[in-house]
Amino acid sequence: MALKVYVLAALVAVTVADTIPYTPPRPSYTAPAPSGPAQYNFDWSVNNGNSGNNYGHNEGRNGYDTEGAYYVQLPDGRLQRVTYTVNGDSGFVAQVEYEGEAQYSAYQPSPSYRPTPSYA
Repeated sequence: MALKVYVLAALVAVTVADTIPYTPPRPSYTAPAPSGPAQYNFDWSVNNGNSGNNYGHNEGRNGYDTEGAYYVQLPDGRLQRVTYTVNGDSGFVAQVEYEGEAQYSAYQPSPSYRPTPSYA
């Protein structure tokens, strides 16, 4: 008899729990209000002659107007430079330029491959 009462109580508890909607707790943190238009500048670059890595990015923003440029050394030897502006009226506008001449090395098979000799 006690087992029947226990099972009945468990079923009632599950049924009641399913009818109560779950409300997640509200976050306690509120972000500070902006004090004025966004303003920032940054600049970074990498130039490593041993590995051939040469890339970087700079950007500046004052309110809604943003200007910047980034560049990367391409595998063919050229430097690709993208200069861009962003503002509320025209959106993102980019100009892409290449410096240097593309150079491709002649194909040379890998010397590490050698067929296994057969002893038949």
